[in-house]
Amino acid sequence: MAVLDRAYERARGRGARVVFPEIDDPRVAEACARLRAEGLAEPVGLGEVTGAQIAALQANRGMKEGIARRMLARPLIRAAAMVAAGEAEAMVAGADSPTAKVIEAAGLAIGLAPGVALPSSFFVMVFPDGREMIFADCAVNVAPDAEGLAAIASASAASCEALLGPARVALLSYSTGSSGAGPGVEAVRRAAEASGFTGPIQADAALNARIAEKKGMGAGDANVLIFPSLDAGNIAYKLVQELAGAQAIGPFLQGFRRPVCDLSRGATVADIVAATAVTVGLG
Repeated sequence: MAVLDRAYERARGRGARVVFPEIDDPRVAEACARLRAEGLAEPVGLGEVTGAQIAALQANRGMKEGIARRMLARPLIRAAAMVAAGEAEAMVAGADSPTAKVIEAAGLAIGLAPGVALPSSFFVMVFPDGREMIFADCAVNVAPDAEGLAAIASASAASCEALLGPARVALLSYSTGSSGAGPGVEAVRRAAEASGFTGPIQADAALNARIAEKKGMGAGDANVLIFPSLDAGNIAYKLVQELAGAQAIGPFLQGFRRPVCDLSRGATVADIVAATAVTVGLG
């Protein structure tokens, strides 16, 4: 069963409340109607400011009540606070807002999951032969350091476990094991040591058992690829789209305490429905 089919199956009938701060956008409104009709989620718009939302901001950021109330006048932050307060299970935004604003709102109200140093993103890559993989980070962090790469790897492993099953994580580099040196490979090496995942490893060794055995690194069966930079990740996912015919689903945000989805501003109704189902599955 494909990842989207599994996401729809998990979401259907759960009645998960999902807040859409941009519910007045015609695309979002139509997607919400479809989600409700198909039993995939219970979409909600922005509610009134509540004491629980204020308390969530105060707990996460230690701000005074007056400042919290002013912050909650901003739709994205109020939506995130609804999630933090338990008034919704997930937040889906970004149809009319830049990624940075969605991340800012989630960081202020929801906060990062324990042990996560920074938010990141991932794509689910579905290949014509049926293989499904996680690629990260391909949309958010430009040049993560070792701590950042370790955080991306840990968050991506959790996302894989929720969506695809057991995670086999490889932190990619131009070098495998101790064969190369330089600032980039050293950052990947420290990230692998900190996270406990395989790396640094070249892409062929991460994916090919014969090459992995020859190089003495891993099993060659990775299903989560962590790229050392946004350049590498973004180029890689677009290359496999064009050259291998892979479908890229996402990007999805990860690393927050509760599920948050950042839509593309060009998202179609079908994109929003699919993204919401996957987001519910991450909860």
